[in-house]
Amino acid sequence: MVETLSIAVIGAPGVGKTSIIRQFIYNDFSEVYTPTRSRYVYRPSVILNGNMYELKILDVPPISSFPSSSSQEWLDLRCRGVRNANAYILVYDICCVESFEYVKMIRQQIVEHREGSSSEVPILVVGNKRDLQRQRFMPRRAVSVLVKKTWKCGYVECSAKFNWHVVLLFKELLGIAVARGMRQNHTSIRLQGALQRNRCTIM
Repeated sequence: MVETLSIAVIGAPGVGKTSIIRQFIYNDFSEVYTPTRSRYVYRPSVILNGNMYELKILDVPPISSFPSSSSQEWLDLRCRGVRNANAYILVYDICCVESFEYVKMIRQQIVEHREGSSSEVPILVVGNKRDLQRQRFMPRRAVSVLVKKTWKCGYVECSAKFNWHVVLLFKELLGIAVARGMRQNHTSIRLQGALQRNRCTIM
């Protein structure tokens, strides 16, 4: 049976969540901004250290808060599956301080409301739009120290537009998730042909 890992991708409007996911899976980027209005699930397959994993990537629309209970999660269609994800990618725009404050809030709520041992749930904070480096609101090192030392989360910067560090951030997160044994029930999912060439292999 193939291991399944559920990853919730969360962020404020316009930070590039969907662009990061689509670059990773389809090697595709659109200059046209289309807001994410409903929850969307991608199911690519990857190989990490010789093992195949089915990913269930949840592209989560902007939510006002992380669901504090299972009932709240199921009342809001946008949040379905968010509380039980194996790992989280929290995306912000390196040029927008408000998007970083949103990630800060969501991370704190995950720690407070997540079922089980929240400290063991892998959280990767991702600063997108690195191609707009000169417009950033805070030096990279300052953000990295805050996220890694204070929040105890992983940190990666990327550019969805130029496909820079996109594969790296998923490799980073998967490595942490697999190492910590964050696993869901084994399920048989039809192998998707979306990841091709070296894109289906994360080494």
